[in-house]
Amino acid sequence: MFNRLFLFLGTNLAVVVVLGIVSRLFGIDRHIGGDITPLLVFSFIFGMAGAFISLAMSKSMAKRSTGARVIEAPANATERWLVETVQKQADAAGIGMPEVAIFDTPQVNAFATGMKRNESLVAVSSGLLRTMTRDEAEAVMAHEVSHVANGDMITLSLIQGIVNTFVIFLSRIVGGFIDKAVFRNERGYGIGYFISVMIAEIVFGVLASIIVMYFSRVREFRADEGGARLAGREKMIAALRRLQAQHEPESLPDQLAAFGINGGRGGGLQRLFRSHPDLSDRIEALRRLDETAVS
Repeated sequence: MFNRLFLFLGTNLAVVVVLGIVSRLFGIDRHIGGDITPLLVFSFIFGMAGAFISLAMSKSMAKRSTGARVIEAPANATERWLVETVQKQADAAGIGMPEVAIFDTPQVNAFATGMKRNESLVAVSSGLLRTMTRDEAEAVMAHEVSHVANGDMITLSLIQGIVNTFVIFLSRIVGGFIDKAVFRNERGYGIGYFISVMIAEIVFGVLASIIVMYFSRVREFRADEGGARLAGREKMIAALRRLQAQHEPESLPDQLAAFGINGGRGGGLQRLFRSHPDLSDRIEALRRLDETAVS
């Protein structure tokens, strides 16, 4: 329901910058020189490493950033229903039982994350459990389970890895140009190169997130469709309407905004950086689904 994606993107950008600093401290950049092929190979290795390190850290970081409490043994009827519902949906979706957690916030939200389809995490807010009916909450969990079943985190990591490759590659091309054309350095790489590369990595990384956000918006429609299959179309529509009634809140930390069910609002250029489509568009897409497709 909300944006776990920003957590992934923020972590990824930080990892890429740190890997870049390490490569410069150990002189890897100097050994590569201006040769395109070695630079492209280097960029690919570090780009993919940044994406998959972020993916490996996603579940533990999501728990820490939201304070999510994993339900080890249900303490009440609501927790028992929550675990049983996720178990039923996971079985229907053909994935392993996710960890089920609750995070304390009065706002309505939920998310799913994890490196593997069979070792994922599905978490809901205490506000969601208090505000939504069980049918609506069931649809939200079905949406999140569908994210896991669709392998969205793995696909996201592959896309982010490719994006990282070009960010690292282009930032070093720009850094080399600025070092020679602006700082007039003709001997190896000077301080101008290293500063330019770091700034370019951040700028290109932010711009490249537009591509990742586009994928995120597309996958929301797929997760809604999957949620409709698992819980029922009308339940899924009712859940999205409930979110509209809540004024499309965004209850997670900004870094998590793309892995939930609701990604907030935004217009103009801001729309390019949104992880979720408008709720009205999602509801309309569900209404256009063939009844037999979600029965």
